[in-house]
Amino acid sequence: MRPKEGGLADISRAQTGARYLLGGIRLFNGAAALFVPRQLGQRVGVDPDTSPAAVYVLRLFGVRTIYAGLELLIGRDAHLRHALRVAPAIHASDALSAAAAGKAGQLPAKAARMATVISSVNFVLAVLAATSREARGKRSKFKR
Repeated sequence: MRPKEGGLADISRAQTGARYLLGGIRLFNGAAALFVPRQLGQRVGVDPDTSPAAVYVLRLFGVRTIYAGLELLIGRDAHLRHALRVAPAIHASDALSAAAAGKAGQLPAKAARMATVISSVNFVLAVLAATSREARGKRSKFKR
């Protein structure tokens, strides 16, 4: 018997999808920061020639973000549950930091808005994923 559309199975599928989407976003952004930090820095309004430390900081961010993405994509059991529980805090702090940097003039307004929006979307995905069966330690029939 198939579950009704819009039922618990669809919610669980959306939550699992949010986890995989967030993991993919993290991998993409992390790889950009790690492997092309100068270009990413320029995109957010930082001149890597006048601020060479920004390249280093972006690479650190890239490593952290790739690791966090892999946790969501390949983590299992207690490790995955922990990653799902801390994900909302990570993305909330990223969004607040981007907004604060924009307000303080530490980032150009356009870059600060973009970073705040991206981190806010990631926060919503993280909250959705954190309510999944995987986060609660229950087996999902959609698990791969």
